[in-house]
Amino acid sequence: MKVLIVGSGGREHAIATSVAKSNKVDKIYCAPGNAGIGMIAECVPIGAMEFDKLVDFAKSEQIDLTIVGMDDPLVGGLVDELENAGIRTFGPRKNAAILEGSKAFSKDLMKKYNIPTAAYENFDDADKAMAYLEKADFPIVLKADGLALGKGVLICQNLEEAKEGVKSIMLDKQFGSAGNTLVIEEFMTGREVSVLSYVDGKTIKTMTSAQDHKRAGDGDTGLNTGGMGTFSPSPFYTKEVDEFCRKYIYQPTVDAMASEGREFKGIIFFGLMLTEKGPKVLEYNARFGDPEAQVVLPRMKNDIIEVMEACIDGTLDKVDLQFEDNAAVCVVLASDGYPVKYEKGFVIKGLEKFEGQDSYFCFHAGTKKTDEGIVTNGGRVLGITAKGADLKQARANAYAATEWVEFDNKYMRHDIGKAIDEA
Repeated sequence: MKVLIVGSGGREHAIATSVAKSNKVDKIYCAPGNAGIGMIAECVPIGAMEFDKLVDFAKSEQIDLTIVGMDDPLVGGLVDELENAGIRTFGPRKNAAILEGSKAFSKDLMKKYNIPTAAYENFDDADKAMAYLEKADFPIVLKADGLALGKGVLICQNLEEAKEGVKSIMLDKQFGSAGNTLVIEEFMTGREVSVLSYVDGKTIKTMTSAQDHKRAGDGDTGLNTGGMGTFSPSPFYTKEVDEFCRKYIYQPTVDAMASEGREFKGIIFFGLMLTEKGPKVLEYNARFGDPEAQVVLPRMKNDIIEVMEACIDGTLDKVDLQFEDNAAVCVVLASDGYPVKYEKGFVIKGLEKFEGQDSYFCFHAGTKKTDEGIVTNGGRVLGITAKGADLKQARANAYAATEWVEFDNKYMRHDIGKAIDEA
């Protein structure tokens, strides 16, 4: 079969790597892709939001399955457009992708269906938000309602910071129209865990757990980023936590969406906070996390195409989802200055060292192929992932592999997975 993957980051490279293992697949295309994806797929110069061109391409090339990796096209309704043209597609339709597309919607959904989450209020008016903050407890969390590349969340320690946050999100439009509505949420403390899941509208099958590191600097300092590294599984995601989440969070979310007439087929990413009062939902995403996919997918035993087709066909209950009994750690190599200001166009050396490896992966996020070779082309450049018998070994392997690659202004955190030592 022919498969088209929509997206251009490390997540899509991880998806493409899994797709390439499937005996069902003869040809992979990726739009627009990147230099790393180009090693295993044919990249086509069509942007993820160019819906008409994507539909035309899928029809002309007789694509058998399209996988939409990115949040923007999912929330924008690409799956609807492809399905309306008769193209088999993996991912939620627009009315279901709102689970990620609007934080206000997802918070209201959780309140309505008693799914554990932080207390909150939604605001469309900056003055009303400011007035609410006058009586609020601190620290407090401000969230832009819409998509903001994982950066639309501010943790404010006092009233002055919070008012400045409202101004930057709602008035100065730091995150564009994503800040038209603001969610003000109680600050929760505890361990964060990410759990990805496959969903077919009624059945949900969770994948192995993971933990992301959002802050740019060591010790969780600096600005929020799209993610500086991950590890899987999380030692804090115990059997008891899993049982609680299955009963009160996972299945109830799928059932809630169905009850609202928003049947969800695709990936639901559960961002969880393990609080003293039990697990609570921090956020939902409607697709694979990035870089969570880079540690979860390499550990999955199943043929990814078979699982995705089961989601589309509503037969996920017949799939025995299995993961290797090991661990994986991903360290993101970024451009120094990310996420604010950075240079790109530097030649990357050492990529060939990953060829033929089955426990080491170099997932491209922001790269481009040029006459000089493969060069940096983004804030997050590469995701270096390694497996190991346990988390400590995987972490040691991943950091050793970061030394295989060199480029000017290379930057990384040195404490990805350090929490493992506290488990």
